Amino acid sequence: MLRYVPILMIALLVIPVTAGLGMVMLPAFGYLPVLGGEQLSLAPWQALFSQPGLWRSVAVSFSSGLASTALALLVVVLFLAASQGTWLDRSLRRLVSPLLAIPHAAVAFGFAFLIAPSGLMARLISPWPSGWQSPPDALIVNDPWGLALTFGLVLKEAPFLLLMSLAALPQLQADKRLQLARSLGYAPAIAWLKVILPSLYPLIRLPVYAVIAYATSVVDMALILGPRLPSTLSVSILGWFNDPDITRRFMASAAAVLQLGVTLAALISWWLLEQLICRCSRHWLTNGSRRRGAATLTVAGRGSLALTSLSALAALVGLALFSVAGFWRFPEFLPQSLVLDHWQRSAPMLAAPLVTTGVIALVATGLATLLVVAALENEQRQHLHPRRALWLLYLPLLVPQIAFLFGLVVAAEQIGVRPQLSLVIAGHALFVLPYVYLSLGESYRRLDPRWLQIAQSLGVSRNRAFWKVRLPLLLAPLLTAVAVGLAVSIGQYLPTQLLGAGRVTTVTTEAVALASGGNRRLIGVWALVQAGLPLIGFIIALTLPRWLGAPQRGSAR
Repeated sequence: MLRYVPILMIALLVIPVTAGLGMVMLPAFGYLPVLGGEQLSLAPWQALFSQPGLWRSVAVSFSSGLASTALALLVVVLFLAASQGTWLDRSLRRLVSPLLAIPHAAVAFGFAFLIAPSGLMARLISPWPSGWQSPPDALIVNDPWGLALTFGLVLKEAPFLLLMSLAALPQLQADKRLQLARSLGYAPAIAWLKVILPSLYPLIRLPVYAVIAYATSVVDMALILGPRLPSTLSVSILGWFNDPDITRRFMASAAAVLQLGVTLAALISWWLLEQLICRCSRHWLTNGSRRRGAATLTVAGRGSLALTSLSALAALVGLALFSVAGFWRFPEFLPQSLVLDHWQRSAPMLAAPLVTTGVIALVATGLATLLVVAALENEQRQHLHPRRALWLLYLPLLVPQIAFLFGLVVAAEQIGVRPQLSLVIAGHALFVLPYVYLSLGESYRRLDPRWLQIAQSLGVSRNRAFWKVRLPLLLAPLLTAVAVGLAVSIGQYLPTQLLGAGRVTTVTTEAVALASGGNRRLIGVWALVQAGLPLIGFIIALTLPRWLGAPQRGSAR
């Protein structure tokens, strides 16, 4: 049975994406009989190109996606080069998983509270040294160039790229390479950039592409931080999909195909940039320069990720502060009183979305974890090396959600499946599964096979050795992968909104819906609850193995 699990996984990842893309292509060219489109035409595209501000939306989506990815990758690379093996490296590594667990919408809300004209940063410098007695008249959040969105994406994507880099580094024997380079007189930061980075980047290329695909088509963060009138392309598409005039679905489908083209253009541009940097850096890699610029790289590397992490933590502090703030006039840094009124008013409304969020996250993560464990166990038993098929695992992450989820809804309706909770769970599992696999795969492969060989030499069957030996040894990484899966599911906005047709309400959908209201205290409550749910999963993942006395050492090769 295990041999069929990888095929099932590939089918579950590929079929929904391809079916969704196929069913969004047809209405993009005017064919959708249920809405009266009986023949192919270019009318949807003509209607799309006549929309005011379309090309500005495209430009902001393209530029914010590329810029945020470049900044996040630069922050991670400089940090690893400057801090490898230091106390700062060890300290920030502990923050990676909690920061990664915080949903995008919660980070966006906290960042908005931080940088707004009346936010925490403005209060920190008011009235001295800024001289502001009232908030400055400046459009910082929802700025027309998407700068707030770009920097907000950096806060969320830098921890992800750091986690992917840390998972890939053991494959390179980085410590030995650095020791050899330093024995030749290279400064630590220069040695890392010249010896480690050229081998590391190919291993994290797919995660980088996934970040570009997400950043160019993000919806929830764009609704909170992105520009308005015109908004980013993905937000405009969502509005057209939800328009009461159902004939606008044709134009929305055309826009979804355009979004796919924007993301593809961003990926091609990034690939061309890779080739340019590769050619331009060859001389530097081989010129023998050992210390030039090392001090600047060290300061920039240690400061950049520390600033990013502190900004994310300050954003969470801002959420907590606004959720309990009483009367709070500008420019006072702290509210005059702390109250629980906002929590008391929100508590009755939180109950149902919390239950729905928990059910969806637990079921989707449970299904994804079962499939991943079965696939990895089959890989170990068959001595397979499925590196070539890894891009299939990233397929739901590389294709913009908005580009295929609407088509998936249409495809589901064609076979008689209406938007409902089970469809939302399946949609969440589609995005949870890759993250669970990426989180668990390396630990699963690095487990010393001699443990199972000893068990089998004592007459224990292979299946019994799996339950009695492998799973206990892998309890900690397994729970961490589950926590990552729960965090990914809790943060999903677009799959819940489209596959549930707005009738399945979760903490995330309700929090994002509050963005248009402007009530910071109410937003603070919901966003803090959304941020706290994944952290509970990580706390359990860290404490449960120790409480159960699970093995902590000696399990890796």
